[in-house]
Amino acid sequence: MAEISIESLGLKKPLEKMTAKELRELAIEKIPQIVGASAMSKEELLQKIKELCGLTEGEKKESPYKAQIRAIKKEIKKLKELKLQTHDKKEREKIRKKIKKLKRLTRKLAAA
Repeated sequence: MAEISIESLGLKKPLEKMTAKELRELAIEKIPQIVGASAMSKEELLQKIKELCGLTEGEKKESPYKAQIRAIKKEIKKLKELKLQTHDKKEREKIRKKIKKLKRLTRKLAAA
């Protein structure tokens, strides 16, 4: 079974965002190795297409910033539990901004 690359399919959007109808059309037109695509559900089609393209579900990379984000969220929770004064709200805001920055970096890594 020859592997097909995602790039060679010329997709306009990610596989997960495609409808079942779009996935069926893709399988019928561009991936002849998939037999019985018209009767498959979206989940089955996704699995078969990913299998043929050499993608597996376990390949999701965890962000290197995930641990930092968790630690910062714990800090926020502690601050809330202490019911801090107004000047400490500024500190919480700084922490939230750190989380936002780390999440942006995570999204950029995922897009690359």
